[in-house]
Amino acid sequence: MKLILRADVDNLGRLGQVVKVKPGYGRNYLIPQGLAMLANASNQKSFEVERKKLQAMMDAVKAEAQALADKLSAAEVLIRVRTGESDRLYGSVTAATIVDALAEMGIEMDKRKLDLDDPIRALGEYAVSAKLHPDVRAEITVRVVKHDWVPGQEAAEDQDLAEASEAPGTTEANDAGKAEQEETA
Repeated sequence: MKLILRADVDNLGRLGQVVKVKPGYGRNYLIPQGLAMLANASNQKSFEVERKKLQAMMDAVKAEAQALADKLSAAEVLIRVRTGESDRLYGSVTAATIVDALAEMGIEMDKRKLDLDDPIRALGEYAVSAKLHPDVRAEITVRVVKHDWVPGQEAAEDQDLAEASEAPGTTEANDAGKAEQEETA
């Protein structure tokens, strides 16, 4: 069955292309969804008239997807989870959890657009990809932290560790470093 695509269809083709598909796929999905029309002479003439309008509509959808991608790339999603003694998560962070956190930030999107192969099961920072349009992808920074985490907490802990290692005579490495400095001086 030959069809004229009225929209971009993943793994099939772009707007205006004439494609050959199995009859069931065309008859039961593409035509009822308005994604395609039969490829005959009268439909090709009507499609050429309609093409500019469809292209403008597709461009608007792409621009909207690009605006959402810009928002998503700029946002950092913070997800607070409960953990056990060894910082193992109770449960996991799924696409639905990420979409709910985005909704709290005022960004609405469908969880099926997130490319999350496996649920997140550990604390840390992750880059999650989202396919918003065939030509538009976004990277979302997802940070999974303990439920009682306070911003700046890691920086304070890192600073305490650095100060402890700089204290005189605390480690053998510091003593060896001082001995080397004295020898070179």
